[in-house]
Amino acid sequence: MRPFDLATLADAQARIPQRPRDAHKGLFGHVLCIGGGRGMGGALALCVEAALRAGAGRVSAATRAEHVAVLLARRPECMVHAVESPSDIAELMASADVIAIGPGLGRDVWAKSLLDAALATRRPLVIDADALTLIAADPRPLPAGSVITPHPGEAARLLGIPTDEVQANREDAAQTLADRYHCIAVLKGHGTLVAATGERTRMVDGGNPGMASAGMGDALTGIVSALCAQHQDAFEAAWIGAVLHAAAGDAVCAMQGEYGLLASDLIAALPSVFPQRMSA
Repeated sequence: MRPFDLATLADAQARIPQRPRDAHKGLFGHVLCIGGGRGMGGALALCVEAALRAGAGRVSAATRAEHVAVLLARRPECMVHAVESPSDIAELMASADVIAIGPGLGRDVWAKSLLDAALATRRPLVIDADALTLIAADPRPLPAGSVITPHPGEAARLLGIPTDEVQANREDAAQTLADRYHCIAVLKGHGTLVAATGERTRMVDGGNPGMASAGMGDALTGIVSALCAQHQDAFEAAWIGAVLHAAAGDAVCAMQGEYGLLASDLIAALPSVFPQRMSA
């Protein structure tokens, strides 16, 4: 078992910078969220909403045309773009500080073309869900400062080993993911681990069984993307984001219990777990 440090909410809050009084949205980065293949717009909506609640200055979404109206109605603060091919958002990808890709992306030709285009930008990526499965099937270098957020099954595909083997030695699996893909690896699950080459692994102190529900990973992707866009070091953004995600889930659990805890409940609670202090 590799050594690790426990990452607490107090640790995370202490690493989040105070915002200046003269702050404006341009200081806090632009996140582009790509996903929402046919029938899967909800996953992208959760990612977008989490990125906004985690403080990104601007959030854009690139998705299938059928999801545009629903996303705008749910979250008018987001700039939503209908995408048929990567050329539709080439300028948008070039202008983003961070690209979150994977929530509801699918695995069809459309999905693969968008993943290829995102990788080609060399922008830092936060990669989850279907995008991880596509990379496992066709490994390729990731841009510097990228973060992957696999659950154990996705980690197993990325490593080419059984899921049971991942779970039997989670610390080694997380570190191997980080080393093999030259990225920051967030291995989700009970005791989420955040690993990077040359860094001491962090284990998240928080979370509860009520968070074992659909959409929680999409929310985490949005949170980590927002912190990266706010010019947080990618490793710090990953472990801080994972801690805030767990803490928001625990805050909801404390109010209503574990059963019926939804990803959208967690996202709504996010502001309460950020440090509550007056700007300088």
